[in-house]
Amino acid sequence: MPEIAAGIVQKFDDAADAQIAKIRGNALVDRTMYAASEVADFSVLWHLIAATRGVLGAATGDTTKVDEAFRLSAIMGIESALVNGLIKSFFKRARPIATEPRPHALRQPVTSSFPSGHASAAFTAATVLAATSPKRARPLWYALATVIASSRVYVKIHHASDVVGGAILGVALGRLARRLPPKFPFGN
Repeated sequence: MPEIAAGIVQKFDDAADAQIAKIRGNALVDRTMYAASEVADFSVLWHLIAATRGVLGAATGDTTKVDEAFRLSAIMGIESALVNGLIKSFFKRARPIATEPRPHALRQPVTSSFPSGHASAAFTAATVLAATSPKRARPLWYALATVIASSRVYVKIHHASDVVGGAILGVALGRLARRLPPKFPFGN
């Protein structure tokens, strides 16, 4: 049974990589995906978004936004410790091997490929940010998370299944974080 599952996962990863290979090498897409991957290292993007929202909230006297900013950064720190420190230690999946030179420099992690920490962080942040955003803006957080997560497959740091696993984990962690006190004003 495990061999069958592994075969299905391998076929999925190969099919995803074949589709992405069709657009690799496009200068604009390369720059976008490498930048997305790099700016999300160590959840820097999500901490910057939290800080910006906190500063803007402080400037307008909205202390709720300041509290939400600190909470998001704390959640991202906990997510990173759980995923990169604990969960990845249960898996020993090798990362994809880049067969051609990369067009841009990128840090090569040494942890297990599964699950993708970038995907987990992106979808944790999107799930938490969606709870504190107007309804019309919520899809934008998930779109940004999708770009960050898919960039990891594009730059050949993760397999597509690593990213799917990370995204599912991230949504679950984000939903859990939204339910823990103090609750966000938009809840659920």
